[in-house]
Amino acid sequence: MTENSAITFKFKNDAVWVTLNRPQNRNALTAELVNLLYEFLGSAEEDSSIRGIVITGAGPAFCSGADLKSPPGSTVDGSQSVPYGDVLKRIMDCSKPVIAAINGSAAAGGLGLIGAADIVISVDDAHFSFREVRVGVIPGVIAVVCLPKIGPHIAMKLFLTGERFTSEQAVDYGLVHRVVPREQLVSAVNSELDAIKLGGPNAIKECKRLVRQVPTWSRDEGLVETQKWSTEIFQSDEAAEGIAAFIAKRNASWIKD
Repeated sequence: MTENSAITFKFKNDAVWVTLNRPQNRNALTAELVNLLYEFLGSAEEDSSIRGIVITGAGPAFCSGADLKSPPGSTVDGSQSVPYGDVLKRIMDCSKPVIAAINGSAAAGGLGLIGAADIVISVDDAHFSFREVRVGVIPGVIAVVCLPKIGPHIAMKLFLTGERFTSEQAVDYGLVHRVVPREQLVSAVNSELDAIKLGGPNAIKECKRLVRQVPTWSRDEGLVETQKWSTEIFQSDEAAEGIAAFIAKRNASWIKD
């Protein structure tokens, strides 16, 4: 993985912190930035030393949405750039937990990163808005990741009005898990990462798949498929190690002392 000015990254305690680094434009999503984020997520997926990925923003804002001068999906150096939906899919399909550390306000496409993330922690003074209608467009692809969290009732009001809402409201709506004072954001994210690292890497990966997959099944299909799934996981080497560690009252091999 190489570092680029549009995004930066830092490795810390088995996790990588990815920072959207265009503070002068409130970290607006350009075609170049989306390309780099897509490539970076792919590299992180292949790195077995990474147990978690954190996405945050530089400066006072998290992400203001698409840069209207060079939006995701436009051409970069004569080539078609990665569609934004591919980045959201890569976040959701990633075998590593992805945490969105919301350092400031987010709008429009920036809410797509929040909707796709597995865990979302926000500073208490952040504001959010699906403001697309106010420039005559719709929150198209981000609706796919945000609607399952906020539901059609809340989405209809927020999509139609484009009004701002607070971080506490974002918790009520299901977009954010936890709100903390700004000075506690890093420690709050680290506490989530510490909890994640107690779980087996394969079990974490399979839990992500479970949460995404189960709602797509009927009740009866889900009961059948999850029984088969659980049986398969119980027979894995990781499960054998975890169960042995529990019985012996020791740490499993994936937990670092």
